[in-house]
Amino acid sequence: MQHDKVLILDFGSQYTQLIARRVRELNIYCEIHPYNKMPSAVTDYNAVILSGSPFSVRGEDAPHPDLSQIRGKKPLLAVCYGAQYLAHFSGGEVAPSNTREYGRANLSFVKSDAEFFTAINKGSQVWMSHSDTIKHLPTKAILLASTNDVKYAAYKIEDEQTYAIQFHPEVYHTTDGKQLLENFLVRIAGLKQDWTPDSFVEETVEAIQNKVGNDKVVLGLSGGVDSSVAAVLLHKAIGKNLYCIFVNNGLLRKNEFQSVLNQYEGMGLNVKGVDASKRFLDALRGIDDPEKKRKAIGNAFIEVFDDEAHHIEGVKWLAQGTIYPDVIESVSATGGPSATIKSHHNVGGLPDFMKLKIVEPLKALFKDEVRRVGATLGIDPELLGRHPFPGPGLAIRILGDITEEKVRILQEVDAIFINGLREWNLYDKVWQAGAMLLPVNSVGVMGDERTYEKCVALRAVESTDGMTADWVNLPYAFLQKTSNDIINKVKGVNRVVYDISSKPPATIEWE
Repeated sequence: MQHDKVLILDFGSQYTQLIARRVRELNIYCEIHPYNKMPSAVTDYNAVILSGSPFSVRGEDAPHPDLSQIRGKKPLLAVCYGAQYLAHFSGGEVAPSNTREYGRANLSFVKSDAEFFTAINKGSQVWMSHSDTIKHLPTKAILLASTNDVKYAAYKIEDEQTYAIQFHPEVYHTTDGKQLLENFLVRIAGLKQDWTPDSFVEETVEAIQNKVGNDKVVLGLSGGVDSSVAAVLLHKAIGKNLYCIFVNNGLLRKNEFQSVLNQYEGMGLNVKGVDASKRFLDALRGIDDPEKKRKAIGNAFIEVFDDEAHHIEGVKWLAQGTIYPDVIESVSATGGPSATIKSHHNVGGLPDFMKLKIVEPLKALFKDEVRRVGATLGIDPELLGRHPFPGPGLAIRILGDITEEKVRILQEVDAIFINGLREWNLYDKVWQAGAMLLPVNSVGVMGDERTYEKCVALRAVESTDGMTADWVNLPYAFLQKTSNDIINKVKGVNRVVYDISSKPPATIEWE
């Protein structure tokens, strides 16, 4: 089936990925590309969205997209920076705003016959985030909506399917944002809403069969949602030709190696467990830089896979559970306007000595889409509800260098925290939780003795896809009991703190 496609041009906004998620929620396929590295076949896309940006259109370093193949030829929605760009360079004027246009606002005027605002009324809440504002509309523009402080909150260009807004429809604070995107993409652009989990499974299985044929594929399982869904999807496509390897890197949660192997037993997958914990801990010895840790772990994974792959006669493919945010977050600053946040151990290809081709069945999906695909495949809801766990494991939750003793301490702390969330029926209300071992000692008193031991930070966030996240307001009674249990039961820890930072500005993991 040929799906309609939306092109999202990224100008560096922190919200760009949220635009993509909202579009996907409408069951419409979309892709994000840097504004200065557009796909060559722009004509293959059915609609285009311009993202916001931290830049000012008035600045010398302002991004200048080439819209010659888009403007007036494709349905175009310009968000925030995009709206100001169209105004500033098409006969209008953008100037610094007299008032700080940031946060919640309400529409004070909506053009009554505007198809763009179907089912959206005056008073609807929107979210602003800009320091410049449009003073004069571009040539042939028609005003569609205003707020009390922003006269030109939305406009369209006459005789074109070009729409522009100075607010962000993709954030939850814009209460009718999803409706607005649906109005643009479905009512105005006429796109089909047929990008569903069922269609994804059907098409991906067929694509894998066409790509891989009768070749053998090796896949590294982690016990997490992404690799598990990738495994079941590949198994559905190629059956016994899929060889799964679950590696104990010595950085897993307490008792996780055996419990994950047991979990896969009933899924019909061909899984081999490999205990390589010493190899990983040796590779990490003395390294305290987060990026160097990731690279050391990634290299060790590759070495283990290379060793194991040699035991599988005729294997030609390496499968990975890479998902779309991994791909986007790993784009370098030179590749587009969004800077690298962190590198991901499963992105970036393989060294030349490992002669395996790569298959990544989930690389077009966000995390919540992976879960929906997993449900379509009939995977156990408990596995699909498992919190995300970083590929480098506890290595990036131990700040500083890695030792076996630090791993032991954090495994014990993490087990108390996660088991406690389950016992208090809080686990499913949290998107991701974990403990961080901090590189500081603090003074404490146990009995009549002075102690000088480690501090751990607990972290629990709620999110949809990890792009943005808020800290979870866990009950004080739970935090009190968890802190007491950790300090009393885990030798080497005498202080527990709770992280109440949101993303942005903080990331979910500390490294």
